[in-house]
Amino acid sequence: MTRSNFAATCSALLLGLSLSNAHADWAQIEKEARGQTVYFNAWGGGEAINTYIAWAAKEVQARYGVKVQHVKINDAAEVVKRVQTEINAGRQTGGSVDLMWVNGENFRNLRQAGLLMGPWAESLPNWGLVDLNKPVRSDFSVPTNGYEAPWGTAQLTFIANQAVTPTPPRSPAEWLAFAKANPGRVSYPKPPDFHGTTFIKQLLLALTPTPAVLQKPVSAEAFASATPALWAYLDQLHGHLWRGGKTFVANAAAMHRMLADGELRLSLTFNPNEAANLIASHQLPPSAYSFGWPSGTIGNVHFLAIPANANAKAGAQVFANFLLSAEAQTRKADTSVWGDGTVLDVAKLPAGMQAVLRQKAPGALTEAVPTLAEPHASWVEALEAEWLKRYGSR
Repeated sequence: MTRSNFAATCSALLLGLSLSNAHADWAQIEKEARGQTVYFNAWGGGEAINTYIAWAAKEVQARYGVKVQHVKINDAAEVVKRVQTEINAGRQTGGSVDLMWVNGENFRNLRQAGLLMGPWAESLPNWGLVDLNKPVRSDFSVPTNGYEAPWGTAQLTFIANQAVTPTPPRSPAEWLAFAKANPGRVSYPKPPDFHGTTFIKQLLLALTPTPAVLQKPVSAEAFASATPALWAYLDQLHGHLWRGGKTFVANAAAMHRMLADGELRLSLTFNPNEAANLIASHQLPPSAYSFGWPSGTIGNVHFLAIPANANAKAGAQVFANFLLSAEAQTRKADTSVWGDGTVLDVAKLPAGMQAVLRQKAPGALTEAVPTLAEPHASWVEALEAEWLKRYGSR
């Protein structure tokens, strides 16, 4: 046997041994998971999302004997505080949270405090289907390092009604001009609402003279140089908003209802397919449509994480792996179900699933909109604090 053949044979044996060990490890995880109850803390404000999670829970119960309890939350930051309180109180095991839907500053805070189990995400059997060209290993410029598994993709998208707004505003300058021409018919959710904060970040990315600093941890100097144009813009905009900018809408769902009623002319979402879903469920008229800005809009990946003191760590991994499967990702991306973007490499999937993932329903975002990277997670709290200081007490 030649040296090269010997090396190749050894490599093949080592690979086979590695794969065998991986399969054995996963089989053990599935065995441990059977009979466990996974308390999945995830946003509960969307009917389509809740229905999808209920379907996934039913499938995992039937296939793997894992019960999933959807704990419906309004703000992931509340879950972060709960996990931190439990661990600080000495509850190192048997925690109340087994799996959580998280990203951004909440992931950063959990990771910095050592509150997450990991690394585990890239050991999931379905990790091999993930599209590594998507930002699945970075969360708001913070490396994930296997401490959270990607679940879906998102991009800030705006919604209007063709019947009353045939030409939408596609830049901050046009947004301001539109608000002036339609007084009281434009608004956005009050930070720290996620959609409201995202809109503020979108404006900041478009208006700041120093966009590069946004990809680095925030500092007093960087904040002072990057944000004056944003505050000057908002000072002009707010007087033309709904209720004179003295009150802001509660959330994106309220904006959708107000758009349908004609009270607002514009709405926003972090799901390019949400308008299609709302049209299908008769919450928006068929004349509703989605649009973006030619300069691009913020996009990111949202993830699943397991707290360090989770009670059902094996069950949480089994559920996360199922949510990353081709079947679950394809169903989730279907606009008649949820319409959440996949994190999988579509080319690796069967033709039928590829067709579902590539179809666009009426109302969904069809135009090509560049995806802008999220600012570093540390900018969120700084922006929200300054926004509340300036405008929160109105």
